[in-house]
Amino acid sequence: MNLDELKKKMDEAHYIYDDTLATVLFVALQLGRPLLIEGAAGVGKTEIAKVMASSLDRELVRLQCYEGLDESKALYEWNYQKQLLSIQVNMGSRDSDELTKSLFSDDYLLERPLLKSIRSEKPVVLLIDEIDKADEEFEAFLLELLSEMQVSIPEIGTIQAKTLPFVVLTSNRARPLSEALRRRCAYLYIEYPDMEKELAILRAKLPHVDDRLCAQVALAVQKLRSNESILKKPSIAETLDWAAALDALGIRELTPDALRQTAGFVLKNSEDFAALEQTQAEEHTCHCGGCEGHSHG
Repeated sequence: MNLDELKKKMDEAHYIYDDTLATVLFVALQLGRPLLIEGAAGVGKTEIAKVMASSLDRELVRLQCYEGLDESKALYEWNYQKQLLSIQVNMGSRDSDELTKSLFSDDYLLERPLLKSIRSEKPVVLLIDEIDKADEEFEAFLLELLSEMQVSIPEIGTIQAKTLPFVVLTSNRARPLSEALRRRCAYLYIEYPDMEKELAILRAKLPHVDDRLCAQVALAVQKLRSNESILKKPSIAETLDWAAALDALGIRELTPDALRQTAGFVLKNSEDFAALEQTQAEEHTCHCGGCEGHSHG
């Protein structure tokens, strides 16, 4: 697949991208390099992995990171129930050393996302989502996979990748990531879309929604994100949800009342609702002449 073919596939998936993003994706894919994508929550980092899986016609294997994540959840686990049953069945009929050795073989191995991704007969897209939420110890554990495309299991040994997954790591920058991890990855930083890109996303994903309404929603979301009082900035997914909700209600004009009635699709906590109400009240006061004689420079 060349760069133009990749762009065509992303166009077919209705994904809005720029040349820099497409080029980084293509080169990382060609070189077999993991790709680290950073940015605020909701800018569309995870969506890139989904689009690449669709564009490459590959399975998406996802590892959601969290504090306390360890090898048993990320790499492999032994099937203890099956091992116990085998011990009970074979205890008297097999040599104990032979039985013990057999218990730690492929037959009793439960694949978790990392092991599944490198043992797959067909290449997959491996998404390691929100790596910054995992502990530093787990981040260090990942280095062997990211640099050598292999993992080590004490009872079995080193397992080399059968096929090379396209690895995407995402981070919301909740904590700094190590230089060792960064060196092993290509890098992208994603920002919230500007007005033009947000409107293009709405048109691509919701082509049935009134174009004027889409423009009003895109503008309103831009204002919400720039409002310092809003704690959780609206994500792209919430922009789409909001436009779809307005359309479902048959609303064609984003009036202050329509905004209040549907704000739960774009704002997700009480503090942000209060900030929105205060902003609307201030705008209403200004429109009514309450700000006469005051400078708004």
